[in-house]
Amino acid sequence: MTCQTYSLFALSVVMIYFGHFGNSLNLAQLQNDIDQLKDDFNSSHADVADGGPVFTEKLINWTERNEKRIILSQIVSMYLEMLEKADKSKAHVRHISEELYTLKNSLPDGLKKMKDLMDLAKLQMSDLKIQRKAVNELFSVLQKLVETSASLKRKRSQCQRKCKC
Repeated sequence: MTCQTYSLFALSVVMIYFGHFGNSLNLAQLQNDIDQLKDDFNSSHADVADGGPVFTEKLINWTERNEKRIILSQIVSMYLEMLEKADKSKAHVRHISEELYTLKNSLPDGLKKMKDLMDLAKLQMSDLKIQRKAVNELFSVLQKLVETSASLKRKRSQCQRKCKC
């Protein structure tokens, strides 16, 4: 199996995930379209299994619904980029692209959050100016972390009182 097959499998996962929550997708039609796309990309080629999955393995670590929306929004963008180069004269390519654009438009917050994460990864922490700014923000960051941690403890404690476990 090629990377394209794994990629197309991940596309199926994305469509099913959003279809489950949005109920606006016709999954039977999309499965047929994806099967045609697999043929277009010759995804039964022997090298598909090389190196493992492209996207689905990444989804394992993203467990919360809002977290999943962040990573899935990035994956949707990558599929749209891949399909930009595909033959748009084919109905199944257009249909999949349209559905992906619809999904992308329903996730504006996820795209922004993903961009924020990417911007953080690009920060040059060896830069003295960045270090100075970071030190000035350290107390505020720690304060937010303590607030978040306290909020989670409160939620767990409330849940334990309700559960009577």
